[in-house]
Amino acid sequence: MEELLAYAILLYANIVTEAEYQERLDALFLAYPENRMLLDLECETDIRRAIIYIRTRADYGYISLHPETFGRTLMEVLKGYYAKCPDIRKFGSKMYALWESLPGCLQDQDPFWTFSYADTPLCWNDEAQTRSFYEIALAHYD
Repeated sequence: MEELLAYAILLYANIVTEAEYQERLDALFLAYPENRMLLDLECETDIRRAIIYIRTRADYGYISLHPETFGRTLMEVLKGYYAKCPDIRKFGSKMYALWESLPGCLQDQDPFWTFSYADTPLCWNDEAQTRSFYEIALAHYD
């Protein structure tokens, strides 16, 4: 479920498409057809309701989160996004918004915490330090 939570958060942040989310959901459902939550999500046609469904279960502990599984999935997608995003300010803005949308139990953990401050050096035009922060966070699970 951690993978699906990561995709839901990435979808909410407009980093992955609805089709990418749906592809991941389909793969998980095929692997775990007995999972009631996945079945409910397969039947849900409103993507906003699906995201709320996932987030509510994560925020209130109905999904027991394994931070490493969640983080590996999240960082793998974000590495590709970072490589394709030439504007570090835009990337930084997205990462801060993404950090705000993480479940509270993950926000203060490494490497997620980095997304709350990594763009700060851009205030004094230190792009190199900002990139260093992001690259260290993105490589955390390598």
